[in-house]
Amino acid sequence: MNVILALLVVLGLGYFFEFVLRPFPFGMEQLPQVAYLYIRDGLKDNNAANLVTSIVVNYRGFDTLGEVTVLFLAASGVAFLLSMCRCLRPIKRHESSEIIKTSTSYLYPSLIVFGAYIFIHGHLTPGGGFQGGAVIASAVMYMFLAFLDFHPSHSALSVTESLAGLAFVGLGLWGLWAGGSFLANILPKGEWNRIISAGVIPLIYIAIGFKVGSELSALLSDMITSAREKKE
Repeated sequence: MNVILALLVVLGLGYFFEFVLRPFPFGMEQLPQVAYLYIRDGLKDNNAANLVTSIVVNYRGFDTLGEVTVLFLAASGVAFLLSMCRCLRPIKRHESSEIIKTSTSYLYPSLIVFGAYIFIHGHLTPGGGFQGGAVIASAVMYMFLAFLDFHPSHSALSVTESLAGLAFVGLGLWGLWAGGSFLANILPKGEWNRIISAGVIPLIYIAIGFKVGSELSALLSDMITSAREKKE
């Protein structure tokens, strides 16, 4: 039965690619040269030193919104499964050494600042909201590894994640209302290669950084907390 189902899926995909996508002339000269337009108009439209940022956050903003949504659904799904599952193996954690505790105490704020630096400067240098948020979540993970009694505030993480998501969507709707398209860059572009530049793009990356950092931190907290509860 599984073989027949797999064969039907393959045949369906073959039909789709042959008869549905065939009329679209991929790669032919009459298609708009999207990459060329990005390179030609990226600086003029957004004034961002990092052209990749202009593409990801502005031109392909719906893709970024979809990625943020996927991350939210994944974190919510894992949290739901952990709350329902009663078959997790208890973990046995040991007290960390004073060297680990002391180094983590100094490293934790440095990583928070570094993560914020990455997503604040995403329009100037390689990086952005997802990378900066992941760095912040790694700082939270180090605290879990170093201190047995570390408990981040779930309410604070939830509020931060919700406000960041609303800010991202709100900026997109603002662009739709004032600029005619979702996530339109409607703010002054500023001076090129300066922190105050690229219009609305830095604000979007800041919102994404807070959202990703809080979601991943909450996910780590759920995993550790569930294991602790099973141990008790």
